[in-house]
Amino acid sequence: MTKIYTMTGDNGTTALVGGTRVNKDDVRVEAYGTIDELNAYMGLLAHNTKIEKVDHQLIVKIQNKLFNIGAYLANPRVDAQLTGLSAADVALLEQRIDFMQAELPPMTGFLLPGGSRLSALCDICRTVARRAERRVVTLSHSAKVDPTVLQYLNRLSDFFFTFARYNNVTNQVEELLWEG
Repeated sequence: MTKIYTMTGDNGTTALVGGTRVNKDDVRVEAYGTIDELNAYMGLLAHNTKIEKVDHQLIVKIQNKLFNIGAYLANPRVDAQLTGLSAADVALLEQRIDFMQAELPPMTGFLLPGGSRLSALCDICRTVARRAERRVVTLSHSAKVDPTVLQYLNRLSDFFFTFARYNNVTNQVEELLWEG
C-alpha cells in the first residue's frame, strides 16, 4: 500500500492533472477544491433518514457529477474535454426543482436558513454551491470553462434552495421568515 502523504505539497504547491505544479491557492485549485467541499457536505446530506429514495439517488448522482466537474477543472489543458456532464443533467435538476416547487406554497418573504436539520444542511450545500460557482466564474476569466459547468452549478444552488423548502414543508416544519 502506498503512503497517503507524499510530502510534495509541503512547500505550498500541488499537482494538477498532467503533473503541472501550482500554488495551493491557485484559482483553479480554489475552484475544484470548493467543488470537493460541496461534495463532502452532500455526503452528510445523503445520510439523512428523512430523505426520500428518489432524492437520495439524485444526491448520489449529483455527487458523481461533481467528481466529473472536479476532474475537468483540475485539468489545465486548453483542449480538456468535459465528460460525464451534459445539458441533460441540467435538465434533470430543473425537472426535480419543478416537481418540488409544485408542492410548495408561495413564498411570502425572505426565508431564514434552517427550519430543520435536513433543510439547514441543504442551505449549507446551497451556499457552498454558490461559492463554487463564483470560483469557477473567476477561473473562466483566465481559462476555458465549459458553460455546462456554470449552468449546472447555478441550477444546483436553486435545487438546494427548493430542496430545503420542500423538506420543511413535507415534514411539517415551519419555514422561518426574515423579520427585516
